[in-house]
Amino acid sequence: MQTGCEELEVLIVGAGLSGIGAACHLVRASAARSFAILESRGSSGGTWDLFRYPGVRSDSDMYTLGYAFRPWTGGQAIAAGRTILEYVRDTAREHGIDRHIRFGHTVRRASWSARQARWTVEAERADGAVATFVCRFLLVCAGYYDYARGYEPELPGATDFRGPIIHPQHWPEAFDCSGKRVVVIGSGATAVTLVPALAQTAAHVTMLQRSPTYVFSLPARDRFAEMLQRVLPLRAAHALTRWKNIALAMSIYSFCQRTPRLARAWFRRGVVRAMGAEYAVDTHFKPRYEPWDQRLCLVPDADLFVALRSGRAAIVTDRIRTIESDGIALESGARLPADAIVTATGLQLRALGGIELTVDGARLETAGRVTYRGMMLDGVPNLAFCLGYTNSSWTLRADLVARFVCRLLRYMRRHEFASCQPRRDQRATAGKPLLNLNSGYVQRAAGVLPQQGDREPWRLHQQHVREWLSLQLGRLGGDALEFRSATAVPGGAVIPGGRAAEHGAS
Repeated sequence: MQTGCEELEVLIVGAGLSGIGAACHLVRASAARSFAILESRGSSGGTWDLFRYPGVRSDSDMYTLGYAFRPWTGGQAIAAGRTILEYVRDTAREHGIDRHIRFGHTVRRASWSARQARWTVEAERADGAVATFVCRFLLVCAGYYDYARGYEPELPGATDFRGPIIHPQHWPEAFDCSGKRVVVIGSGATAVTLVPALAQTAAHVTMLQRSPTYVFSLPARDRFAEMLQRVLPLRAAHALTRWKNIALAMSIYSFCQRTPRLARAWFRRGVVRAMGAEYAVDTHFKPRYEPWDQRLCLVPDADLFVALRSGRAAIVTDRIRTIESDGIALESGARLPADAIVTATGLQLRALGGIELTVDGARLETAGRVTYRGMMLDGVPNLAFCLGYTNSSWTLRADLVARFVCRLLRYMRRHEFASCQPRRDQRATAGKPLLNLNSGYVQRAAGVLPQQGDREPWRLHQQHVREWLSLQLGRLGGDALEFRSATAVPGGAVIPGGRAAEHGAS
């Protein structure tokens, strides 16, 4: 069943951390006369509403994961998922964003018409009806992973297991691990979060990993932030703490990239201090890859190491031979007894929320298409998407993307431009992965995600200060953005970005 059509200036897809933030920027900058957010779920919060597994928390500090315009006052710098969810929803209420969210709307397809200079967006509602929206600009803030399913590798013998096999993305509320022997398969951020949380009540928790990852500890509270809040106004204290933490994250990343051997030794010393020299550090905490080839795993207040030292948890580095009725047989010949198995094996990635795109009737494949500054697609008009950093807080870049889109919308309105699209010249070649990690979930998505080019403005830089300067202060698009006037018909007047910038883009 088809419902009526609603016309808007801007349509945002996704009511999570990025979508709520983008809408707040639209309101604060008066960048859109009308907008709405389409959210497939029945509630806002995105990741922080979806994930309900024990111990779920931020994997970066809240002074950078929180919004630049709304100071974080939650106390803990590494915050629990429920606290983050409340922060996102409170932000939406304070800015009146919650009134613009259409829940239960899953965007299936979006079609661009050059003659109308509009996107027609079809969203499947929870009741099965199809709602249609027409908008000038489409902003996709749906993240990059599949909300419907996580990655679950084939586990031989899994059907023989008598207990539950749980993926953290779909944690059953009724599950109680009290007194149970739990095996968590995985070694990434989800696994190192789950293990200490489950160990509080389980009989025993084993983290079973094929290979180690880099793990380091930081305090859950930011004493520097707390000191500043006692002597400065809240916003000033928040801004200084935010930039301090940006500088810290950039310094660690640069240290790892420039001197990987020293970085390896530094991470190892941290584990030795936490676990003692007699612990098998090189077996369980010595990865085969270089630091920051994959994401680092942060453990607040060394909670993982505390659980390991207590004896309530252990790490086993081995491969699975088969799942048995009451445990897991390993290739080494060892066996892990288990009453429950948790498959913390990662995510399934998808591009632009899995939306089917067409431009003037032609189906658009996002795989392999080159991105403009990691937020727009070559040759695709009036569309942007939010992609955060891999080496720092997601929200740092989400804020930059939203502010750039606001800047672009205001500029188009001022000069009566109907459309704007990136145009790649012949010199800018593609072929570089969009995400600069060799993690399994990134490699599995190689044929799904768009790519980045080899030069400006087709590169996605994992350097916040550089991007801040470029996106906030740089010319709007240079020669790469092509604007079309509101009175033009297809094939009519086209204004290159270089000339548009001379008109005073800001």
